[in-house]
Amino acid sequence: MDEKTATQAVGAAAEPRRPGAMKAFWKSVRRPLAQSRFAKNALASVLASVLRLIRLTNPFVEGSSNLEKAFKEMTPGIIALWHGQHLLTPTIYKSGARGIAAMVSRSADAEINALVLEKFGLEAVRGSGGRDNSNHSEKGGARALIALKRVLAAGRNVAMIADIPKGTPRQAGLGIVTLAKLSGRPIVAFAVATSRRKVLERSWDKTTINLPFGRGTVVIGEPIYVRSDADDAEMERKRQEVTASLNAATEKAYRLVDRA
Repeated sequence: MDEKTATQAVGAAAEPRRPGAMKAFWKSVRRPLAQSRFAKNALASVLASVLRLIRLTNPFVEGSSNLEKAFKEMTPGIIALWHGQHLLTPTIYKSGARGIAAMVSRSADAEINALVLEKFGLEAVRGSGGRDNSNHSEKGGARALIALKRVLAAGRNVAMIADIPKGTPRQAGLGIVTLAKLSGRPIVAFAVATSRRKVLERSWDKTTINLPFGRGTVVIGEPIYVRSDADDAEMERKRQEVTASLNAATEKAYRLVDRA
Protein backbone atom coordinates (compact mmCIF):
# COMPACT_ATOMS: atom_id res chain seq x y z
CA MET A 1 0.00 0.00 0.00
CA ASP A 2 1.79 3.19 -1.16
CA GLU A 3 0.90 6.74 -0.12
CA LYS A 4 -1.19 7.38 -3.24
CA THR A 5 -3.24 4.22 -2.66
CA ALA A 6 -3.63 4.96 1.05
CA THR A 7 -4.91 8.44 0.30
CA GLN A 8 -7.33 7.06 -2.26
CA ALA A 9 -8.64 4.76 0.48
CA VAL A 10 -9.40 7.68 2.77
CA GLY A 11 -11.02 9.59 -0.09
CA ALA A 12 -13.16 6.62 -1.10
CA ALA A 13 -14.48 6.18 2.42
CA ALA A 14 -15.02 9.84 3.20
CA GLU A 15 -16.23 11.22 -0.15
CA PRO A 16 -16.74 8.39 -2.66
CA ARG A 17 -18.68 10.50 -5.17
CA ARG A 18 -16.12 13.29 -5.53
CA PRO A 19 -12.75 11.77 -6.56
CA GLY A 20 -11.78 14.98 -8.38
CA ALA A 21 -12.23 17.07 -5.25
CA MET A 22 -10.16 14.62 -3.21
CA LYS A 23 -7.38 14.69 -5.79
CA ALA A 24 -7.30 18.50 -5.82
CA PHE A 25 -7.26 18.59 -2.02
CA TRP A 26 -4.39 16.10 -1.87
CA LYS A 27 -2.30 18.14 -4.30
CA SER A 28 -2.76 21.21 -2.12
CA VAL A 29 -1.57 19.51 1.09
CA ARG A 30 0.95 17.02 -0.28
CA ARG A 31 4.08 19.20 -0.01
CA PRO A 32 3.52 20.46 3.56
CA LEU A 33 2.54 16.95 4.59
CA ALA A 34 5.75 15.51 3.13
CA GLN A 35 7.77 17.97 5.19
CA SER A 36 6.05 17.24 8.49
CA ARG A 37 6.94 14.10 10.38
CA PHE A 38 4.14 14.80 12.86
CA ALA A 39 1.55 15.09 10.08
CA LYS A 40 2.70 11.88 8.42
CA ASN A 41 2.56 9.99 11.71
CA ALA A 42 -0.91 11.35 12.39
CA LEU A 43 -2.15 10.27 8.96
CA ALA A 44 -0.58 6.84 9.40
CA SER A 45 -2.34 6.46 12.76
CA VAL A 46 -5.69 7.36 11.20
CA LEU A 47 -5.18 4.90 8.34
CA ALA A 48 -4.17 2.13 10.74
CA SER A 49 -7.30 2.75 12.82
CA VAL A 50 -9.48 2.62 9.71
CA LEU A 51 -7.90 -0.66 8.66
CA ARG A 52 -8.47 -2.16 12.11
CA LEU A 53 -12.14 -1.13 11.99
CA ILE A 54 -12.58 -2.69 8.56
CA ARG A 55 -10.95 -5.94 9.68
CA LEU A 56 -13.00 -6.16 12.88
CA THR A 57 -16.29 -5.58 11.05
CA ASN A 58 -15.63 -8.20 8.35
CA PRO A 59 -15.68 -11.59 10.09
CA PHE A 60 -14.11 -14.40 8.08
CA VAL A 61 -16.51 -16.68 6.25
CA GLU A 62 -16.46 -20.46 6.22
CA GLY A 63 -13.81 -21.78 3.85
CA SER A 64 -11.18 -19.20 4.81
CA SER A 65 -7.65 -20.46 5.32
CA ASN A 66 -6.47 -21.34 8.82
CA LEU A 67 -3.93 -18.59 9.50
CA GLU A 68 -2.29 -20.18 12.52
CA LYS A 69 -1.81 -23.49 10.73
CA ALA A 70 -0.58 -21.86 7.52
CA PHE A 71 1.99 -19.65 9.22
CA LYS A 72 3.23 -22.56 11.30
CA GLU A 73 3.80 -24.66 8.18
CA MET A 74 5.35 -21.96 5.96
CA THR A 75 7.51 -19.95 8.36
CA PRO A 76 9.92 -18.64 7.32
CA GLY A 77 8.32 -17.98 3.96
CA ILE A 78 7.64 -15.35 1.32
CA ILE A 79 4.08 -14.00 1.33
CA ALA A 80 3.09 -12.96 -2.21
CA LEU A 81 0.52 -10.21 -2.78
CA TRP A 82 -0.96 -8.34 -5.73
CA HIS A 83 -0.85 -4.57 -6.09
CA GLY A 84 -4.23 -3.05 -5.34
CA GLN A 85 -5.50 -6.12 -3.48
CA HIS A 86 -3.35 -5.82 -0.38
CA LEU A 87 -4.69 -2.87 1.63
CA LEU A 88 -6.10 -4.96 4.50
CA THR A 89 -3.20 -7.40 4.77
CA PRO A 90 -1.29 -5.65 7.61
CA THR A 91 -4.21 -6.50 9.90
CA ILE A 92 -4.04 -10.14 8.80
CA TYR A 93 -0.31 -10.43 9.46
CA LYS A 94 -0.79 -9.12 12.95
CA SER A 95 -3.40 -11.75 13.75
CA GLY A 96 -1.45 -14.67 12.31
CA ALA A 97 2.26 -14.09 12.78
CA ARG A 98 4.89 -11.90 14.35
CA GLY A 99 8.11 -10.39 13.15
CA ILE A 100 7.18 -9.98 9.48
CA ALA A 101 9.17 -7.69 7.19
CA ALA A 102 7.45 -6.20 4.14
CA MET A 103 9.05 -4.67 1.06
CA VAL A 104 8.00 -1.06 0.50
CA SER A 105 8.87 1.18 -2.42
CA ARG A 106 11.92 3.44 -2.05
CA SER A 107 9.96 6.44 -3.29
CA ALA A 108 9.26 9.34 -0.94
CA ASP A 109 5.54 8.80 -1.51
CA ALA A 110 5.75 5.37 0.11
CA GLU A 111 6.80 6.67 3.51
CA ILE A 112 3.20 6.71 4.72
CA ASN A 113 2.99 3.04 3.84
CA ALA A 114 6.07 2.30 5.92
CA LEU A 115 4.65 4.24 8.85
CA VAL A 116 1.35 2.35 8.65
CA LEU A 117 3.23 -0.94 8.75
CA GLU A 118 5.04 0.24 11.87
CA LYS A 119 1.66 0.85 13.53
CA PHE A 120 1.03 -2.89 13.16
CA GLY A 121 4.45 -3.84 14.49
CA LEU A 122 5.81 -4.78 11.06
CA GLU A 123 9.21 -3.93 9.60
CA ALA A 124 9.45 -2.05 6.31
CA VAL A 125 12.31 -2.90 3.95
CA ARG A 126 12.67 -0.20 1.30
CA GLY A 127 13.21 -1.33 -2.28
CA SER A 128 11.55 -2.57 -5.46
CA GLY A 129 10.89 -6.19 -6.31
CA GLY A 130 10.44 -5.66 -10.04
CA ARG A 131 12.73 -4.85 -12.95
CA ASP A 132 13.53 -1.31 -14.00
CA ASN A 133 15.85 0.35 -16.50
CA SER A 134 17.26 2.63 -13.82
CA ASN A 135 20.52 1.55 -12.25
CA HIS A 136 19.43 3.28 -9.06
CA SER A 137 16.26 1.18 -8.92
CA GLU A 138 18.17 -2.00 -9.70
CA LYS A 139 20.68 -1.36 -6.93
CA GLY A 140 17.90 -0.51 -4.50
CA GLY A 141 16.05 -3.67 -5.41
CA ALA A 142 19.18 -5.79 -4.98
CA ARG A 143 19.83 -4.33 -1.54
CA ALA A 144 16.22 -4.97 -0.55
CA LEU A 145 16.42 -8.61 -1.69
CA ILE A 146 19.58 -9.09 0.37
CA ALA A 147 17.85 -7.57 3.40
CA LEU A 148 14.80 -9.81 2.94
CA LYS A 149 17.04 -12.86 2.55
CA ARG A 150 18.58 -12.04 5.93
CA VAL A 151 15.11 -11.77 7.47
CA LEU A 152 14.25 -15.23 6.15
CA ALA A 153 17.56 -16.63 7.39
CA ALA A 154 16.65 -15.33 10.85
CA GLY A 155 13.47 -17.41 10.76
CA ARG A 156 10.98 -14.62 10.04
CA ASN A 157 8.46 -14.24 7.22
CA VAL A 158 8.61 -11.55 4.55
CA ALA A 159 5.82 -10.02 2.46
CA MET A 160 6.33 -8.84 -1.10
CA ILE A 161 4.14 -7.43 -3.85
CA ALA A 162 4.58 -9.86 -6.74
CA ASP A 163 3.65 -7.69 -9.72
CA ILE A 164 5.79 -4.80 -10.94
CA PRO A 165 4.62 -1.21 -10.26
CA LYS A 166 3.02 0.30 -13.38
CA GLY A 167 3.73 -2.94 -15.26
CA THR A 168 1.20 -5.61 -16.19
CA PRO A 169 -1.13 -6.04 -13.20
CA ARG A 170 -1.46 -9.52 -11.75
CA GLN A 171 1.60 -10.84 -13.55
CA ALA A 172 4.41 -11.76 -11.15
CA GLY A 173 7.84 -10.31 -11.75
CA LEU A 174 11.11 -12.16 -11.33
CA GLY A 175 12.05 -10.34 -8.12
CA ILE A 176 9.99 -12.55 -5.83
CA VAL A 177 11.16 -15.68 -7.67
CA THR A 178 14.78 -14.57 -7.28
CA LEU A 179 14.29 -14.15 -3.53
CA ALA A 180 12.93 -17.71 -3.31
CA LYS A 181 15.92 -18.99 -5.27
CA LEU A 182 18.45 -17.17 -3.09
CA SER A 183 16.80 -18.07 0.22
CA GLY A 184 15.51 -21.57 -0.44
CA ARG A 185 12.23 -20.57 1.19
CA PRO A 186 8.77 -21.01 -0.38
CA ILE A 187 6.54 -18.41 -2.01
CA VAL A 188 2.98 -18.53 -0.67
CA ALA A 189 0.12 -16.74 -2.43
CA PHE A 190 -1.94 -14.61 -0.06
CA ALA A 191 -5.32 -13.04 -0.92
CA VAL A 192 -7.68 -11.00 1.25
CA ALA A 193 -11.18 -9.96 0.18
CA THR A 194 -14.30 -8.37 1.65
CA SER A 195 -17.87 -8.48 0.41
CA ARG A 196 -18.22 -4.69 0.69
CA ARG A 197 -15.60 -2.91 -1.39
CA LYS A 198 -15.01 -0.18 -3.94
CA VAL A 199 -12.87 -0.81 -7.02
CA LEU A 200 -10.98 2.20 -8.40
CA GLU A 201 -11.53 1.35 -12.06
CA ARG A 202 -9.23 4.07 -13.36
CA SER A 203 -6.23 2.91 -11.37
CA TRP A 204 -3.70 0.79 -13.29
CA ASP A 205 -4.07 -2.15 -10.88
CA LYS A 206 -7.83 -1.79 -10.22
CA THR A 207 -7.11 -0.93 -6.60
CA THR A 208 -9.77 -2.39 -4.31
CA ILE A 209 -10.76 -0.44 -1.20
CA ASN A 210 -12.11 -2.74 1.51
CA LEU A 211 -15.15 -1.33 3.33
CA PRO A 212 -16.53 -2.12 6.81
CA PHE A 213 -19.57 -4.13 7.89
CA GLY A 214 -19.45 -7.04 5.48
CA ARG A 215 -17.88 -10.47 5.20
CA GLY A 216 -14.16 -11.15 4.91
CA THR A 217 -11.81 -13.94 4.00
CA VAL A 218 -8.17 -14.80 3.55
CA VAL A 219 -7.01 -17.50 1.12
CA ILE A 220 -3.49 -18.89 1.20
CA GLY A 221 -2.02 -20.92 -1.67
CA GLU A 222 0.27 -23.92 -1.71
CA PRO A 223 4.02 -23.26 -1.21
CA ILE A 224 6.14 -22.80 -4.33
CA TYR A 225 9.85 -23.61 -4.08
CA VAL A 226 12.59 -22.49 -6.48
CA ARG A 227 15.80 -24.53 -6.76
CA SER A 228 19.08 -22.75 -6.05
CA ASP A 229 20.39 -23.88 -9.46
CA ALA A 230 17.28 -22.83 -11.42
CA ASP A 231 18.16 -21.58 -14.91
CA ASP A 232 16.35 -18.83 -16.82
CA ALA A 233 13.76 -21.23 -18.24
CA GLU A 234 12.97 -22.63 -14.79
CA MET A 235 12.75 -19.12 -13.32
CA GLU A 236 10.20 -18.19 -15.98
CA ARG A 237 8.15 -21.32 -15.23
CA LYS A 238 8.16 -20.45 -11.53
CA ARG A 239 7.16 -16.88 -12.31
CA GLN A 240 4.16 -18.20 -14.21
CA GLU A 241 3.39 -20.60 -11.36
CA VAL A 242 3.37 -17.75 -8.84
CA THR A 243 1.09 -15.75 -11.15
CA ALA A 244 -1.35 -18.65 -11.48
CA SER A 245 -1.35 -19.42 -7.75
CA LEU A 246 -1.95 -15.82 -6.70
CA ASN A 247 -4.69 -15.32 -9.29
CA ALA A 248 -6.38 -18.53 -8.16
CA ALA A 249 -6.21 -17.48 -4.50
CA THR A 250 -7.64 -14.05 -5.35
CA GLU A 251 -10.49 -15.50 -7.40
CA LYS A 252 -11.35 -17.98 -4.64
CA ALA A 253 -11.33 -15.21 -2.02
CA TYR A 254 -13.88 -13.19 -3.97
CA ARG A 255 -16.05 -16.24 -4.58
CA LEU A 256 -16.14 -16.97 -0.84
CA VAL A 257 -17.25 -13.48 0.21
CA ASP A 258 -19.65 -12.92 -2.71
CA ARG A 259 -21.60 -16.16 -2.55
CA ALA A 260 -25.09 -15.99 -1.07
